[in-house]
Amino acid sequence: MKPTKKPNNPCFSSGPCAKRPGWSLDALSGFPAGRSHRSKVGKAKLQEVITRSKALLKMPEDYVLGIVPASDTGAVEMAMWSMLGPRGVDVFAWESFGMGWVTDIQKQLRLPDARVFTADYGELPDLSKADFSRDVVFTWNGTTSGVKVPSGDWIAEDREGLTFCDATSGVFAMDVPWDKLDVVTWSWQKVLGGEAAHGMLALSPRAVERLESFSTDRPLPKIFRLVKGGKLISGIFEGSTINTPSMLATEDALDALRWAESVGGLEGLIERSEANLAVISRWVEKTSWIDFLAADPATHSSTSICLQIVDPWFTALSPADRASTAKKIAALLDSEGVAHDIGSYKDAPPGIRIWGGATVESSDIEALLPWLEWAFGQVREPSQATR
Repeated sequence: MKPTKKPNNPCFSSGPCAKRPGWSLDALSGFPAGRSHRSKVGKAKLQEVITRSKALLKMPEDYVLGIVPASDTGAVEMAMWSMLGPRGVDVFAWESFGMGWVTDIQKQLRLPDARVFTADYGELPDLSKADFSRDVVFTWNGTTSGVKVPSGDWIAEDREGLTFCDATSGVFAMDVPWDKLDVVTWSWQKVLGGEAAHGMLALSPRAVERLESFSTDRPLPKIFRLVKGGKLISGIFEGSTINTPSMLATEDALDALRWAESVGGLEGLIERSEANLAVISRWVEKTSWIDFLAADPATHSSTSICLQIVDPWFTALSPADRASTAKKIAALLDSEGVAHDIGSYKDAPPGIRIWGGATVESSDIEALLPWLEWAFGQVREPSQATR
């Protein structure tokens, strides 16, 4: 039967993600409209994002954190173009964004000594093959596959190279071991539910040393330049951004950070996200037609929760029909005002992707699940329907 109870918030997109509970436009009333981001008040707001983020994430004091252009993508690109080259590089990819970094390393940067380790959607590459005398590039959490690295145990403490970690759908929701990571990137629109276009770039002292000692002959656009005269441009990490940020989006990020502090800080955020994963895990365990895309439970993401339809009727369809059917489920739930933007990423296997970050309430996921059952029954062939 068609359910009657709907989620209070139907936003389950994997980016930009749901706003924090109770959010309204009133939360942005303090933003300095019409003021320059280089004004005293503008720089103070940007610096506050940096300071609160470092404290909330328990980042080491000697790490620097800056706001950079072009979201997480811009932060990753800036780091790779500015720092890769003096050592060989190992890059690990198991979903579309990680494969994007592979493309950049091989075809754009054209690094001569690059080793690539990949895995299909739902799996992890063999992380034990990483050689930490080299630089290592990887994502902490595969946003489009729902596969995370289970821990940082595979990363050498006595590494000679740098670790470059795209953590955009992992940071603020998972236990990220800062001492194992030298370059970490994320964006406001993921776990904090902020708005797009702004990236965050964290650098260890070893990463700063690389920047100040490595001089590349490749051309760097202005928005990629982190060094001037052989020294780190410190202003980038003190609220003086390379290009013009949105002060409205900055105010929204500050609101999200204050909310995060109010729900128990990092531990509270992790607990809320893991509770969302637990709700879905219990449902998957008792539902025969659905399963996690991630094969190993230790790698199940608590943020980008990717599900595959395993019903024999569905798997017998042609690839095109499977894709079409999965889209129909997402479209049906969207039209009912139950769930927005829960279709799988365009390059991923057809299925469902539910954001489970801390800004999503477990009660909303619980309300969504009967609707998923109903929608599957609606798209299944009438002669095959069992629900």
